[in-house]
Amino acid sequence: MRRTYTFFLLYLAAFTLSSCEVIGGIFKAGFWVGIITVGLIVGLIIFIMGKMRR
Repeated sequence: MRRTYTFFLLYLAAFTLSSCEVIGGIFKAGFWVGIITVGLIVGLIIFIMGKMRR
């Protein structure tokens, strides 16, 4: 049942979205995830350096 539902959603997305929109959405999500990840890593490094100085 779940496999049929997933196939239906992929089929629907393939015919309702153009390929450029899909690719653009993937890159936009990847961009923001990358920005947030880098921000968290920099914040963690600053936190660790602050703990080491005390």
